[in-house]
Amino acid sequence: MPDFFAHETAIIDPDCTIGAGTKIWHFSHIMTGAVIGEHCNLGQNVVISPGVVLGSNVKVQNNVSIYTGVICEDDVFLGPSCVFTNVINPRSHVNRRDEYAGTTVKRGASVGANATIVCGNDIGEFAFIGAGAVVTKSVEPYALVVGNPAFQLGWMSEAGLRLFFDEKGKAVCSETGEEYFLRNGAVSKKISLI
Repeated sequence: MPDFFAHETAIIDPDCTIGAGTKIWHFSHIMTGAVIGEHCNLGQNVVISPGVVLGSNVKVQNNVSIYTGVICEDDVFLGPSCVFTNVINPRSHVNRRDEYAGTTVKRGASVGANATIVCGNDIGEFAFIGAGAVVTKSVEPYALVVGNPAFQLGWMSEAGLRLFFDEKGKAVCSETGEEYFLRNGAVSKKISLI
């Protein structure tokens, strides 16, 4: 008996790896070669293609297809109907399976509802992609991006709240009290000595 839950309408192909405590809901399809970590939650009508890797505690909302070439690290959130691509120049009559461009969504990042991530662009740790954004370039850790094409609007804490930096480049998360530092266009939770 598996140590994960799959709704009776879900399709789990052979030779998948699915971690303990993971839940797979109505009409979802996990394809051969997919790797899903522990305590993930995959909503209704989710497709996980061959070679996709999901870390632990990844939340995938309804109607998300994650195609070959995508890696999501631990604690990633994928909002309803967000989209990943894996070919830059698709044509129905041209087979480009050997040209898939990868995308890595780093630990703790969130992708909003109906956002599109164009392949070959990575999403940094704890980045926040606004609903409906179209990401056409890689996103820095802790960055908040919105729009089409996506542009950086600000910075987010690990708790998912806006960060506002003072003249010394310091911000405090209003929920957790954690301190963040902005140095040379990059955010960290520790002051860099470099």
